[in-house]
This record gives sequence, C-alpha cells and structure tokens, in this order.
Amino acid sequence: MLLALDMGNTNILAGVYDGGTLICTARVHTAHWRTSDEWAALLRDILSMRGVETESIAGVIMSSVAWPATEALRNGIRLLCGIEPFVVGPGLKTGLNIGIDNPAQLGSDMVCNAVAALAAYKPPLIIFDMGTATTMSVLDPAGRFIGGAILPGLNTSLEALSAKAAQLPKISIETPERVIGSNTVDCMRSGAVYGTAAMLDGLIERVEEELGAPCTVLATGGLSERIAQKMRREARYSPVLLLDGLRLIYQKNKVV
Repeated sequence: MLLALDMGNTNILAGVYDGGTLICTARVHTAHWRTSDEWAALLRDILSMRGVETESIAGVIMSSVAWPATEALRNGIRLLCGIEPFVVGPGLKTGLNIGIDNPAQLGSDMVCNAVAALAAYKPPLIIFDMGTATTMSVLDPAGRFIGGAILPGLNTSLEALSAKAAQLPKISIETPERVIGSNTVDCMRSGAVYGTAAMLDGLIERVEEELGAPCTVLATGGLSERIAQKMRREARYSPVLLLDGLRLIYQKNKVV
C-alpha cells in the first residue's frame, strides 16, 4: 500500500492507496511543534483506527508547503515505516511541463494538482485549490503549466477582517440564503462565500480571454465545495485531487 501525505500550512491530508484505489483518508492539524516521535505515534494511531497495518505500507510520498515541519514529519515516517519517503520537489520526476519564469518556485501542491488534473481531463485547465491561500493554476491547451494566481484564503481573509475591524466578530463560514445580508454576520458570510465565488468566476473569464479558449475548471481543497456550489461557471469538485497527483508521481519514481 501507498501512504500519501499533503502537508499544508493549516492541515495535513493523508490518504492510503491500495493499487489505484484510495481506501481511506484523514485530516490532522499541521502542528509545527511536533517532534519526529510524535508524528510517528500520530500516524500509527491514525492508520490503526482505519484498519491499516504499518507493515502493509510499501511506499510513502509527501508534498509540503510547510517547510519548518517537513523534516520532523519525514523522520517520523522513517521511524514508523522504515521507509525513506519521496518528497515532491527538485530531482523527482513529475512529467509536468512547467513554463513559468522560475520552475523551482512552483509549489509542490500545485505540481501535484496539475499532474492529477492532466491525467483525468483534457487541457486547457484551471485549478482552484482553496486552503490557507487560494491558488489558481492554469494549464494551456498543450498541457503546459503557464502560471496562475495566489489569493488570501477564506479563513485568512475573515481572520484579517475581524482583527482589523473592531466591530466585526469572528464567524464560522456558512452560506447565507441570500446575497443581501440583513445582519452583520450574514453580511460577512455573503462577502466570504458569494464574493469569493464571483471573484473566481471573474478570474475564469479573464484567463479564457488570455488563452483564447474555454477551460475545464476544477476545485479542490478544504473550502472548495462550498464555493464551487455558488459559482456560476461549472467547477468540478475534486476533494482528493492532490492525493491522486501524489500517487501518480510516486508511480513515475518508484523502483520496481
């Protein structure tokens, strides 16, 4: 079995594959203070709760944008499985044609999403990944990664709004029934959900103008389903897109 780990700034999404089938997932907080021993114990408990024996893990691959915690997690995997994990980055084969100014700057999460998207859909493609930041990845008609955009994520924006405006409370992200809010909380929720959906609709329109071609749009990440439901453009919700990308990259690099 393959253990795939996506370490984001806020959460880690873990998935276990049996061949090409994802058999279980788990989400835990990205705690930068955890030691290697703590990561090993946590992963052991998560796998055990889902009926996966540590001895059945034959390979591990991880993507990380939270570098301060990466090495501790990597060492934890070594302790738990006795396996050297693949880490998506320079030196690992992805098969992705990257056409940006400095390919080394492209985040491993965006690489994994693009690899999975190209395996499932015909380009051109737009991929929105909504987490701590909302990223937009654009693949041209030839399947080349040509760039994108990085925006503040929903929670990040709301936390900044509450911190800077004394009369605005901290709120949970829920979808109000109407765009026009009749109280402070619903006004904030409308701005967060409908405002973000409208912004992404606008970005899609402008990207397609630049490319001169209609695009298939994918949405992934912890907050994407709620936003995708309110977009006027169809955005295909794919909650495990990044994990699928990790699996495909592992297959390109494993030694048979």
